[in-house]
This record gives sequence, structure tokens and C-alpha cells, in this order.
Amino acid sequence: MKALVTGGGGFLGQAIVRQLVARGDAVTVLSRGAYPELAPLGVMLRRGSVTSMPDVTDAARGCDVVFHVAAKAGIWGMRDDYEASNVTGTANVLAACRALGIHRLVHTSSPSVVFGSAPLEGVDESVPYATHFLADYPRTKAAAERLVLAANDASLATVALRPHLIWGPGDVHLVPRIVARAKAGKLRLVGDGRNVVDSVYVHNAAAAHLLAADRCVPGSAVAGKVYFISNGEPLPIGELIGKILAAAGLPPLTRRIPVAVATAAGALLEGITPRAAKEPLMTRFLAAQLSTAHWFDISAARRDLAYEPAITIDEGMKRLADWLRTIS
Repeated sequence: MKALVTGGGGFLGQAIVRQLVARGDAVTVLSRGAYPELAPLGVMLRRGSVTSMPDVTDAARGCDVVFHVAAKAGIWGMRDDYEASNVTGTANVLAACRALGIHRLVHTSSPSVVFGSAPLEGVDESVPYATHFLADYPRTKAAAERLVLAANDASLATVALRPHLIWGPGDVHLVPRIVARAKAGKLRLVGDGRNVVDSVYVHNAAAAHLLAADRCVPGSAVAGKVYFISNGEPLPIGELIGKILAAAGLPPLTRRIPVAVATAAGALLEGITPRAAKEPLMTRFLAAQLSTAHWFDISAARRDLAYEPAITIDEGMKRLADWLRTIS
């Protein structure tokens, strides 16, 4: 199989690339940055952006399947940037698949597309999209996911995966943020830390993408569907953060901030921080994410994709600790 991985230089993207190469697939990576660490794998590296239709078409030419992982992540930035990367970029990928006769697309979505501010406890894929969003990332990811699912037909099979809180060796988002804020004395639990959340080890998230690609053909049972992906081990957020801090050799987190105070601080900081500036320490979206339950029923992924998390949270934390020691 010849695969294109958009955003293949990113954290999840690289994990997908490595698993594809390991099983013998030919891989092209489309990414805005240079990732020389991928060159020894024998992948085709293409510099470009999903916001450019010619870049996407050139990279996808000759491919059998596209893994659309590229996105503008985070919870702060210019609205137009989120629209361009997440909505227009996804539309470009779909158009390229149509133009080139590519029949399979695996799209990386996010559980945040169903998160407004209320808790999500053991919900499955029948839960509706949120009716309001506290940040541009979930809003544009919801729009992108809708495009992907609507595009599924007899000639193009599409499937969307919603991995939640991806972490592990090589993480450039979740773990570094937690560790840096803890070392700076700026990390707090919002509320009592007992709200239960899901997460997923990066190897497991990548494996789910390969399983989906193998099963996503026109007319198949997974075509046109969406799946939550997690480790299937929901934990109180205070415990999850504590495990990450322990992997980094740091003490447990004991400082807390009331939910109402965090929400008010987030609203204030959003109001005074320019969108082009560095992300504020707190936003309303972050306060809601840190203080509410959000864990998911992954029965559908287990049934339809034969997905089974191979690396447990405890084993993943050991691997994370080993990696953190090598970069400290």
C-alpha cells in the first residue's frame, strides 16, 4: 500500500508513519516543516501545506490511502488560521482524493467536537455535536469532521477517528506543557481533580489509524463512521497528571483552584490577550476541560476496527519516563 500522511512530521503523524513503514508500506509525508529524523525510514518527504490544493494534489498522486492528520491544534490563535488549516485543508484533501481516484481516507478528528461544557461520561458515537464551542479548535474540527463523513460514498470511503489526550515518548504538546508548568510553579488542578478523563498512548492511537485504513473501503461497515479512540482506562484527572509528573521525576500536584475562579480568570485573560499573542495560562475551554468528566465508550472501535489498546497506561508511563530521562 502507498499512503500519504498529512502532518506526518507531528507527534501522532510520526507514529503512524513509523507503523506503516514497519509493516512494509510506502509512505509520503506532507508537512510544513523539515523532519530529517524521518529520512532514514525511506519515506518521501514533501514540504507544503494542506491549505494549498497544489501541494496536497502533488503529494497524494499515486497513493492508495490518505491519513489526514494535519491540523492547527491548541486552543489559542487566529480564527482564520484555524479555518484555513482545519476546514479548508480538509476540503482540499477530499478534493485531491476525488481528483486522483483515491478510494480511502482516514481522518484524525477529536472528541472535543462533542464537548460544549457539560460532562461526557461513558458516551458513545451517538452523542451529538456540541451546539456551542469555547474555542476555535473544536469548532473547526467539528466542521472538518462533518465534511469528511458527508463525503463518504461509493467511490470514496471515509472514516473519522477521535483519539483523546494523546501522550507518550516524543510528545510535543500535553506532557511538555504539564511538566513546564509544574516546574514553573504554575500548574493547578481545577476543582478537586476527581473528574474522570480518558487518554490514549500514542502507539495505540496510531495503531487504530492503520486498523481503520485496512477496513475502510467503499461500502464497508466502517465507511462513513466515526470512532472514539482511547486506552479504555479512564482515570481521575488528578491521578493522570500525577502519573505524568512522576514519569518526569516531579512531586504530585497538590495546588488547586476553584472551578468558578478558573473560569472567570479564563474569560478575563481571553478578553485582554490578543489572538496573535502567546496562549494565556487559562481560558474558559481549558477550565472546562480540566474540571469536567470526559471519557468514552470505545466498544464500537473494538467491534468494527478490532481495536485493542496494546500498551497500558502503566506500561506507557514507564516508556514515557525512559524517554524523558534521555532528553533531560
